[in-house]
Amino acid sequence: MAEVLPSSVPLSIPHSPAIAPSPTEYTFRSRLPDIDIPDHLTLHDYIFQQASLYPDKPCIIEHSTGKEYSYAEVESISRRIAAGLAHLGIKQGDVVMLLLPNCFEFVVLFFGISMRGAVATTANPLYKPAEIHRQVQTANVRLIVTQAAFCRKLAEECEQHIQILTIDSVVEGFQHVSVLLEADEKSFPDDVVIDSDDVIALPFSSGTTGLPKGVMLTHKSLITSVAQQVDGENPNLHFSSEDVVLCVLPLIHIFSLNSVLLCSMRAGASVAIMQRFDVVALLQFIQKHRVTVMAVVPPIVLAITKCATADQFDMSSVKKVLSGAAPMGKELEDAFRARLPNAVIGQGYGMTEAGPVLSMCSSFAKYPTPVKPGSCGTVVRNAEMKVVDTETGVSVSYNQPGEICIRGKQIMKGYLNNSEATAYTIDKDGWLHSGDVGLVDEDEEVFIVDRVKEIIKYKGYQVPPAELEAMLIGHPGIHDAAVVPELDDAAGELPVAFVVRSNGSDISEDEIKQYIAKQVVFYKRICKVYFTEVIPKSPTGKILRRELKKKLAEEAALRKSNSAS
Repeated sequence: MAEVLPSSVPLSIPHSPAIAPSPTEYTFRSRLPDIDIPDHLTLHDYIFQQASLYPDKPCIIEHSTGKEYSYAEVESISRRIAAGLAHLGIKQGDVVMLLLPNCFEFVVLFFGISMRGAVATTANPLYKPAEIHRQVQTANVRLIVTQAAFCRKLAEECEQHIQILTIDSVVEGFQHVSVLLEADEKSFPDDVVIDSDDVIALPFSSGTTGLPKGVMLTHKSLITSVAQQVDGENPNLHFSSEDVVLCVLPLIHIFSLNSVLLCSMRAGASVAIMQRFDVVALLQFIQKHRVTVMAVVPPIVLAITKCATADQFDMSSVKKVLSGAAPMGKELEDAFRARLPNAVIGQGYGMTEAGPVLSMCSSFAKYPTPVKPGSCGTVVRNAEMKVVDTETGVSVSYNQPGEICIRGKQIMKGYLNNSEATAYTIDKDGWLHSGDVGLVDEDEEVFIVDRVKEIIKYKGYQVPPAELEAMLIGHPGIHDAAVVPELDDAAGELPVAFVVRSNGSDISEDEIKQYIAKQVVFYKRICKVYFTEVIPKSPTGKILRRELKKKLAEEAALRKSNSAS
C-alpha cells in the first residue's frame, strides 16, 4: 500500500513497546460505521459465499492466454486441487510455496491450499536460489509450484524431500501441476476442520527492521481486511459485481493478493490478470476488456503518464484508480489524472503485518468525501488507530506527528518462529507498531510524513538494509558497511552503500555492485557505493542512518546547485 510522504518531521528513537501508555489515550476510528464481520468462516468459504449468484460470470480473464474462467469453474478447480494436494501428501498446516507470476494457476492453487487447510507462502520467481532457499528453510516448505525454467536451480538448492511441480512445460524428473487435477473433488478427505485462527498466508516482510520474516496471516485476518474494504452498509468501497479490475501488480505481494484479487472476488467483479507489465499491452488490455478499476503503483503511473502513444487507447471505462505500495507525489497524480478524466484516484496506506490495509480513501464509497492531497484516507472500519510520540510513547491528538499504530482482528498473528520480533511489533495491548511516522488531521484523514523503520522501498519492493549489510561485511575486502535509501524520481528510493574498506583492500565500486548483484534479485542491487573512513554508530552499535541520509541530502543539494550554475 502507499506510504505517502508529503513532508518531513525530525525523528528520534524508534518505539519501544515497553514504554507505559499515556493515562489518556487518543484513538481514531473510521468515519464509516463498524460492520458485522464473520469470524467463524474459512477464507475460501467467505470469498465464494455469494458466487452462486453469478456462477457463469467471468471471474478470471487471463491476458497471456486470452482465456476466461467463470466463478463456478474457479471454485470447482480449486476443490480438485485441494483433493490433489491431499493425495500428494500435503497435510493440514503444511506450507506450499507459490513461486509464480500472475496467472490463473496462482489463483486456483491459492484457494486449493486454503481448502486443504494448508498455508501458502509466496516468493518472487526472480529471486536468486539462495534467497529462495532461505525462505524455504524458514517456512519449512513441503511443496513448491513454479515454472519449468526454475526447476533445476531449485532442485540444486532445496532438500530432496521438497516436491516441485511445474505449471507450464513438463520437465524430466519433475511432476506437472496437472497431477493435482487427477483427484476427484468428491474424494477430498473429510477430516479437515479449519479454525478461523489458522494461518492461511505466509508472506515475508522485513517489518520495521532486520531480515525478512514470515508474517502469519490467518483466515480471520484476511476475511476481516477484505470485509473492511468491500462489505457492510456502505458496500463496495472499491468494487462492485459490475466491475472489471486490472490485476497487473504481482499476486505474490499482499497488496495485490488481498486488495485486488480477494476483494474483487468477494464483490463478484471480474479480475483481468496480466503476467507482466508492458505499458502498451496494458493499455490494449484496458481498452479490450473495458477495465473499470485499476490497482497500480507509482512506476506504472509514471509509465502511462509518459507513454507517447497513450492517447491512442480508449481508457474512458476506468472509473477508479487505487494506488499503493509506494509514494505518489501530487505532480505525478495530477499528470495521471489528465490521462483519466473520468477516474477517481485514491491512495491507501498499509503494511503486510497489518493484513495489510490501515487506511483507505473513502472517495469510492456510496457517499464519497473529498480527499486532500497527500492523504491516505481514513482508518479502516472495525479497527482503532493511534499516533504515539516516538520519544515518550504517549499517544497524541490531531495534527501531531508520531508513530502510527493499529489494532484490530485484521493484523497478523505474529512472525513465524520469532517471538522477539513479534513482541517488538505488537505490544501487550494488541497495538501493531507500523514504524511509520504520520498524523491524523481534524477530518480524521491519515498522512504519512516520515519513516522510523529502516526498510527501503524500491518501486514498492521491500529492500531490507540488514540483508545487504550482512553480505557486504562478508566480503574480505570490506571492513564495515551500511545501506540507506537515496531518493529517486522514478524508483522512489534506491539502495546505496557506505563502505569502509579493509586494511590494504582496493575493492572498487563496480566490484561491490557485482558481488551483491550475483546474490540478490534485481531490486535489491546496490545502485551506488560511497567509500568512507567510518560508519557512524550509537554507543550501543546501532548504525546512525540519519547521519548517512543527511550526507546524501547534502550531496544532492550540492549537485543541484552546481547544475543550476
